[in-house]
Amino acid sequence: MREPRSILITGASSGIGAALARGYARPGTTLALGGRDSARLEVVAEQCRAAGATASWAARDVADRAGLAAWIADADAAAPLDLVIANAGISAGTGGAGESPVQARRILAVNIDGVFNTLHPAIAHMIARPRPPGGVRGQLAIVSSLAAFRGFPGAPAYSASKAAVKAYGEALRGDLAPCGILVSVVCPGFVASPMTARNRFFMPFRVTAPRAAAIIARGLAGNRARIAFPWPLYAGAWIAGALPPALVDRVLVRLPKKSSGLPEG
Repeated sequence: MREPRSILITGASSGIGAALARGYARPGTTLALGGRDSARLEVVAEQCRAAGATASWAARDVADRAGLAAWIADADAAAPLDLVIANAGISAGTGGAGESPVQARRILAVNIDGVFNTLHPAIAHMIARPRPPGGVRGQLAIVSSLAAFRGFPGAPAYSASKAAVKAYGEALRGDLAPCGILVSVVCPGFVASPMTARNRFFMPFRVTAPRAAAIIARGLAGNRARIAFPWPLYAGAWIAGALPPALVDRVLVRLPKKSSGLPEG
């Protein structure tokens, strides 16, 4: 598979999204970066330009279906998209006091609807193209989480949102394969970012954002169906999802709870 030359990334103002943008930035590459913080987006875009890439940014809320579709259409018109990374997401938990309906709905809107709002306009543009000699029209990456493998009592809506997009991406991979569109699901553990900086508990095997971006980029280059890391946490999450709930619940209810409230993601 050839290296992507036109890449769109949501949630690109910090964390994994910003690290992916910087990692892909090189001469001959066009980057379309989306997020909700204009100042941080401009900094990331300038860093990418300094590395030789053509980089533009747009302040977009992924829950805004029409606005996101218009931005994706403009980006594809400027440089037909090879790779679209649906990375934008927010995280919050119960804080040990239950999750409010307002918080839960906002998490689901960003983390589920935001992924749909990113993928479907991109798919439409990719399918409309003539199929190239290599047979690949484009590639999609969906950023889920290791929390997708088992619902965590301290983060109900977050766990549910990541499980939904994981299952959706896995199904979409087979559905779009005949169309020449590749799909990978990314399931990171703890990654150092403004989002995880709010956690007031020990985060085992936490990796830096550049390290996470390198793992993701390598997995996408190999068209891996699932890019899950770090492996000790991946193994633990997989086992937790496979064991009887009555057994796992005894452990999970004792884990520290994510703080409530909605950070920028």
